[in-house]
Amino acid sequence: MISVADAFAITQQHLLTLPTETVPLPLANGRVLRDAVRADRDFPPFDRVAMDGIAIRFADYAAGQRTFAVAGIQRAGQPQQTLAEANSCLEIMTGAMLSIGADTIVRYEDVNITDGQATVTIDDVQPGQHIHPQATDRRAGDELLSLGMRLGPPELAVAASVGQITVHVTALPRVALISTGDELIDIADTPLPYQIRRSNTYMLRAALGSLGIDASLHHIIDDEAILADQIAGLLAANDMLILSGGVSAGKADFVPAVLAQLGVQKHFHKIEQRPGKPLWFGSTPTKTVFALPGNPVSTVLCAYRYVLPYLRASLGLPTQATRYAQLAEQVVFKPAITYFLPVRLTSEPDGRTLAHPLPGSGSADFANLLAADAFMELPADRSEFGAGEAFQIWETR
Repeated sequence: MISVADAFAITQQHLLTLPTETVPLPLANGRVLRDAVRADRDFPPFDRVAMDGIAIRFADYAAGQRTFAVAGIQRAGQPQQTLAEANSCLEIMTGAMLSIGADTIVRYEDVNITDGQATVTIDDVQPGQHIHPQATDRRAGDELLSLGMRLGPPELAVAASVGQITVHVTALPRVALISTGDELIDIADTPLPYQIRRSNTYMLRAALGSLGIDASLHHIIDDEAILADQIAGLLAANDMLILSGGVSAGKADFVPAVLAQLGVQKHFHKIEQRPGKPLWFGSTPTKTVFALPGNPVSTVLCAYRYVLPYLRASLGLPTQATRYAQLAEQVVFKPAITYFLPVRLTSEPDGRTLAHPLPGSGSADFANLLAADAFMELPADRSEFGAGEAFQIWETR
């Protein structure tokens, strides 16, 4: 067996090499950018009015003028107008180009307008106020979105603002999720006393959906020849296989032998951890295979601790920031292996995040995960973990 740290490091050494593709901007949410997006003009592209009000020359106000003849109105989206006469003003709206000849905006709240005359009612007008000068945010050619950035709502808005009709992104991997086992039946079927409905692959598909990956679902019975034939076909058609079940030491756990038969190089099998000890990981020059333990809690833990970080790195996303929480109560775990403790998280008024251990009946207790927000990673070199101590967490929600 190997340590959790070594297992994780090995997965990161065998990342998928994914191509790039060009997609329409409306379809790019959640995708990873492969070419920087730059400003096509200054931001803002002109001296932009930042408040509804009147545009004046500050020199007139400084000379004591308080009442200005209203010479017209300029709205956002209209061509730039000119303030031609001294002691005059233009009514002007937020987002409009600053009028030629004007250099200061006075808000409507600070003005009375009657019979074509605007009277300023305050004595603290400052030159240049309520104007967003041209190019103060970005200049034409400046990088706005960087390579490797994940595109979300703000990024899509920025790309749209510079006329980016399409974007160049990392192609999503083709992933097949495979459940194995004679005891598993379809979710629409009624189980016999010795059967259970398939659930792990539905969890995995939802988890991968957080990265925009639409994985396909498959089930293969515990027959070595059938496993070899169907896994070979799926391996040829996909970039990555994620299997659930068939990796422990049972008489029908054929998955490791079948993968070896198909030429998938094993990088490790079994990790010093609970749950999820029998995790298998291997690859070919162009494909990756994770074979997860079939127990539901083990599957969830391995997905969030290893599979999702692997896919994030393969897509070119940065490593997620490490999260910590404090134990709400003491935990004792005797074996000298890493223990992933299901916890419920609460945010306290003093800013702490507390992790409340959840009782459960082992790695098959799927229902226990309904209350869990995360797994807390408790290190292998200790057996007692005190209330108030902080440890890394892997969030599942």
